Order: sequence, then C-alpha cells, then structure tokens
Amino acid sequence: MPRTLITGGAGFLGSHLCDRLLHEGHEVLCMDNLITGDLANIDHLFGHPGFRFIKYDVTEFVHVEGGLDYILHFASPASPIDYLKLPIQTLKVGSLGTHKTLGLAKAKNARFLLASTSEVYGDPEIHPQVESYWGNVNPVGPRGVYDEAKRFAEAMTMAYHRYHSVETRIVRIFNTYGERMRVDDGRAIPAFMSQGIRGEDVTVFGDGLQTRSVCYVSDLVDGIYRLLMSDYSDPVNIGNPNEITMLGLAEEIISILGSDSRIVHRDLPEDDPKVRQPDISLARSLLGWEPQIARQEGLRRTAAYFKDRLGS
Repeated sequence: MPRTLITGGAGFLGSHLCDRLLHEGHEVLCMDNLITGDLANIDHLFGHPGFRFIKYDVTEFVHVEGGLDYILHFASPASPIDYLKLPIQTLKVGSLGTHKTLGLAKAKNARFLLASTSEVYGDPEIHPQVESYWGNVNPVGPRGVYDEAKRFAEAMTMAYHRYHSVETRIVRIFNTYGERMRVDDGRAIPAFMSQGIRGEDVTVFGDGLQTRSVCYVSDLVDGIYRLLMSDYSDPVNIGNPNEITMLGLAEEIISILGSDSRIVHRDLPEDDPKVRQPDISLARSLLGWEPQIARQEGLRRTAAYFKDRLGS
C-alpha cells in the first residue's frame, strides 16, 4: 500500500485529493494547521483505516514516522481574501513550507508534487498561457505575496530535483471550483453562488469583461493524479481551457440558481489579471488528460452544495 502525505489536506483541493488517493489504495496522512482548512471537509474520512489526520504547521520542521512514497504539498491560503489577510503566512508556507516538505521527500526518498498556480503567470501578456511563458508579475503588489511564494516554491522544487535528484512534479492549477469551497472564500464562483442564493446583489469587479477558465474539481484531481504518476518533472498546466468573462459567469450562475439577484459593478482590485486561460496541449499529450465535466453541469453540482450549506 503506497503511503502518501498531503499537506493542506483539510482544504478544498486537499480533501478531494485525500478521497482520490484513498480510492486508489493509498494510506493517506493528511496534514493541516486549519488556518484556512476545515475538518468538515474530511469528517467523512475519520474512521477510515487508511486515513490519519495530523494538525501541524509545515513551516516548522516536519517529521513523519515510517516510510513515505509520495508527498503532495498543497498547504497555502489560495484565495485573494485569504492571502491578503494572511500575507506573511502565505509567504512562509510557500518558502519555508516547501523547503521543509522537500527535505522530508529527500529523507524518505519520496516523490514530491508541488501545487503551483496559474498566478505565476501574473497579468499575462501571452494568451492562452503556455508552460514556457515566464509571466508578468508585480513582486511588490498586494498579490505578490501569493504569486512570488509560488514562483519561489517552483524554483526550490526544481533545485531539489536537479541538485538532490528528488523526484518532483509541478502542477500549475488554474481556477477550480466545486463542493467544499468555503461560502466566504471570496473567489468569484463562491461569491456569485452565495449572493445569488441569498437574493443579494451579485458583485462583478470592473466591467466584467476580464476572463477566467474554470475547471470542476473532479477533473482537476484526475489531472493531478495522472501527473503524480507520470515521469515528467517540469511544470504542467491543469485547468479547463473553456474561457468565459466574469460577467458571463455571473449571468450563468444567476440563471442556474433561478435567482432574482441583479448584477452590480465594483472597482477592479489592483493587479487583477485581465485574462486567464490554460494551454493544456502538454497535459493532453503527456497525460492523456482533458476536462470531462461541462461548466453548466459542474455549476449545477456546486450550486446544490452551496444551497445545502446556506440552508436554502
């Protein structure tokens, strides 16, 4: 039975990865300090013989008894509302946390997968974004605490791969949505969902013509698992290339909810990317992967989850 550590395992993506790896026959150690994670996301796993939860901050020295085959480093605030509120913690988990978990991978001879992000591309001047693009990031802007933490984490991961011969994988995750996102997450889909369900005004920033490409969580997890099991060490984009404007996404969610909410516009946040769309040619050719869940179907599933959470 492979033994796998998932940092940030009580978070949105981490908890779905716990499910997938348990399903694949792994023993799963889920590590989280619960700054943004939630035990409710993994409550269904307590009592599972292959699952163990460890409350711990991975910016400290990380020790795990026994062998490890895989380490997936997903610990980090990931939404703007979180990393703007927790800038130092975000920088520390991207730098110190990556260093500590890579050290553990080296000591255990484990394969290491880093959760990176499309935010390494910043406000891109190349569209769609390909893995060879170096990005357009403001290192001293408010979003820099997340963007640069992840860029540093990628550099550290490649250094351990080249210098210490650690088996490493890097996934650049594009916008993802689905069950277990927090109602107060602050990102577009949770915000639009919760506002629409409550009958509040749905807030769109700027003119709403900025674009995103949103991927349903089960598709993303499948891409990550395939990458983990591959023999490719350079970064790989995983996301849905079906691009939509924020205004169009808000209108689509209001329609799916059958809500009477109206759309209102607010000022665009500083350094907010104008476009975001993955080129997934590499994932298609290397992993045989592409998204399977259509956006409207994924949004319907997510809407059912949010209605349940909000008691609607």
